[in-house]
Amino acid sequence: METPSDQPPPGDEERFRAAFAAWYPDVLRFVSRRVHPTHAEDVVAETFLVLWRRVAELPTDPGDGRAWAFGVARGVLLNDRRGVRRREALAVRVADEAEAHGGLGGRPGEDPDLLARRLDLAAAWPRLTAADQEVLALAYWDDLTSPEAARVLGISPVAFRLRLTRARRALRRHLDLVGATAAPAHPVPEGSPS
Repeated sequence: METPSDQPPPGDEERFRAAFAAWYPDVLRFVSRRVHPTHAEDVVAETFLVLWRRVAELPTDPGDGRAWAFGVARGVLLNDRRGVRRREALAVRVADEAEAHGGLGGRPGEDPDLLARRLDLAAAWPRLTAADQEVLALAYWDDLTSPEAARVLGISPVAFRLRLTRARRALRRHLDLVGATAAPAHPVPEGSPS
């Protein structure tokens, strides 16, 4: 027999259904960048189970609710990976992302500079700390505002913006290093055979 605490009030069921329909794809993408694809749906299912149990706490603002769902997913991930190094737990597979968008070979007609930037990013990304990777992923791949991303991490929006600024600087340094090592030691003069 179910106790009253097992069933949310009638209006909460509709709120949960709407949240599930709206956020499931985003939460799945969020999780998929952090775990092996075969494990992502299990983590998302656990996330929505937690959301169901805590539906009364669900923020009324859709952006805040989405960020809250990402925070719950993050908590599920951290609980699921206890004992695994943080860097491995939070690493985003940039090379896999590039493959999903046309591969490292690029799309026909793709701008060669864009391809070069993608390759530089794939080489620079693993050099970042896990914390920098997470901040950049929340801001750019998960498309969260500073207040929403701060909620995911459990910090203030000001602290998030500070971390994002530092992460951008670190990424720029690593991109500059990658670009410097990728430049040929002896430039080939124009018109000479390569």
